[in-house]
Amino acid sequence: MRTSIAFLVTFLTVFTALQVKAQKRLTEATITYSIVINTNNPSPKASDMLDGATSIIYLKGNSSRSDMVSSLGTQSIINDGKTGDVTILKDYGQQKYMISLTADNWKQYNQKYEGVTFTYENEYKTIAGYKSQKAIGKLVDGSTFTVYFTKELLPVNKDFQYLNKNLPGLAMEYEATQGGTKVTYTVSNINLNLVPAAKFDIPKTGYRVMTYEESTRGGQ
Repeated sequence: MRTSIAFLVTFLTVFTALQVKAQKRLTEATITYSIVINTNNPSPKASDMLDGATSIIYLKGNSSRSDMVSSLGTQSIINDGKTGDVTILKDYGQQKYMISLTADNWKQYNQKYEGVTFTYENEYKTIAGYKSQKAIGKLVDGSTFTVYFTKELLPVNKDFQYLNKNLPGLAMEYEATQGGTKVTYTVSNINLNLVPAAKFDIPKTGYRVMTYEESTRGGQ
């Protein structure tokens, strides 16, 4: 009896250790998503210009930076992990804006993603070398989207991807809707090397600075 109990304790200890080892806490990484626009509209729209664009995520502790790079230009979102403040940089040729958001502003900015729930399905595929499970996300307005995520990587800070922050892992492929157009993001590369702190520096010149309220009124 004692032998059986000892074996069970040893088994559970090893099993727990393997689970912990299998899931890596993602504190520092550069994640690149490829972007595909899913549209059957024969007339090109501004959103079509995003087709073939990339979204590059930089993670360092509780801070993050997201760069959307397309033929239109670059939009960056920098999350300050210490204060919760967010800075949005829009660089579209001659139009360069810097929008400052408080933590409350950021929550308001992502209001439509609050309360997202997920249903997990027994369907998997490998993306960028990681086993990814299918899930169906449901927004409070009743709309749904498909996401594949891996439990092998668990971001410490999930605010960089508000839509998927309630997932128990990193979203490897997911759908999002922009202006009625469905956009698919798929991880093409994950680099676990150190991220330079300078990536999170806020520019001091060269941008028209606006508050969140001003950007909302101005339609930026």
